Amino acid sequence: MNKLVLGSLARIADFESNPFDVAPVPRNEWETGDYVQAEVTGEPTRLYTIECETGEIISVNTGDRVIGAFGHRAATLEGVGSWMEIDGGEMNAMTSAGLFGRFTSVSKLLPRPLSLKYAGHVLRHGRKVRMRDFALEAPPRELDLPAILMVGTSMSAGKTMVGKFACQILSDLGYRVIGTKLTGAGRYRDILRFRDHGAAEIYDFVDAGLPSTVVPEDEFRHAIRPLLSHIASRDADFMVVEAGASPLEPYNGAAAIEELGANVRCCILCATDPYAVVGVQKAYGLRPDLVAGPATNTSAALDLVEKLTGLPGINIIDPDQLPVFRDFLVHVLQIDVEARRAPGAT
Repeated sequence: MNKLVLGSLARIADFESNPFDVAPVPRNEWETGDYVQAEVTGEPTRLYTIECETGEIISVNTGDRVIGAFGHRAATLEGVGSWMEIDGGEMNAMTSAGLFGRFTSVSKLLPRPLSLKYAGHVLRHGRKVRMRDFALEAPPRELDLPAILMVGTSMSAGKTMVGKFACQILSDLGYRVIGTKLTGAGRYRDILRFRDHGAAEIYDFVDAGLPSTVVPEDEFRHAIRPLLSHIASRDADFMVVEAGASPLEPYNGAAAIEELGANVRCCILCATDPYAVVGVQKAYGLRPDLVAGPATNTSAALDLVEKLTGLPGINIIDPDQLPVFRDFLVHVLQIDVEARRAPGAT
């Protein structure tokens, strides 16, 4: 029996509790962030999975229906596509969260992506239901929260790995941490890892009503500012922030860094190799406090990072190096560990 699956882009909506209709909408009315229902087509591959609202990964088969949202993706290692490229209703799930569009370029290292057929838009009272209908709202408020920022030389450079350990270290020290991902393509699992490692609250651009951050810069800033205002209103000591992909890609990473401004107290560059560190430094002008990711996997890599850039590096996936990372954060964030241990310290 065929099933209906809600992708995790729908986690901010109320589809489980309130009824909705599905019907085709004229193409000239389609927009980024529209909620859409599609039917799974084609012979399944290992990419025929959907990340549901809880983050659980569910296999889907031909004939199943999926609710996701129209958006854009520009992933250097996996695929490039957009809802604007949909032809005849044929499209793809460009991420497992239900980011819908049609791929125009896909890595040959990947199996065939999940194929879908447009069934219609999600409607209520004849009107489209959109992600921005459920975006967090907050009155303008200046953000004053020390941020540990992870940026990358590309996707899959280790940013989430570093972020989860930063959450763990700071929460173990007794701090209340907010974990967030401000740029990227919709997928819930990254910020769930922050929560699993001690973050008291988690947010990402989906909470701001964006299926991905491949949108015009002014649209990104307009969406992300209420989210940052909401975070500013929360009771927290630190903010661990991931900026997906790299600042030079069309995900608005550079704009996100500007929006954080002086709140960034520590910047960690996660790099795929030592030469990528040089590339981001020269192309973007970034001077991070630390290098992590695959560029630090061996002593030879660490030596080359230091030789090329003069920057320190820590291989954070090495359990023996986690105390070193802890000491680094304590130093750069000027944490008085002894004071934290004192009776009555909070």
